[in-house]
Amino acid sequence: MLDEREFHKRCDAALEDLAKRLNELGDAHDFEVEGGSGKLEIEFEDDGTSFKLGWSEAAQDFVLEKTGETLKQVMARILTEKLGEAVVV
Repeated sequence: MLDEREFHKRCDAALEDLAKRLNELGDAHDFEVEGGSGKLEIEFEDDGTSFKLGWSEAAQDFVLEKTGETLKQVMARILTEKLGEAVVV
């Protein structure tokens, strides 16, 4: 089990890494990426869905409990669906 300090450290690192990649993709595919205070927002003109992921010790990553997908897998799936082409995050 992670203590709160370690959880925040891993969360910050994961969001920073993801934000860098998403900003690159956003520039290429015309969507906006904003973040702060422990959250990351990707803005498309027609969507308002949000996802809450939790830390998985087994995966050593943030995971969407409902599907078992890691943070990057969730983002790749959503962006692929939205953009109509395969996206790797």
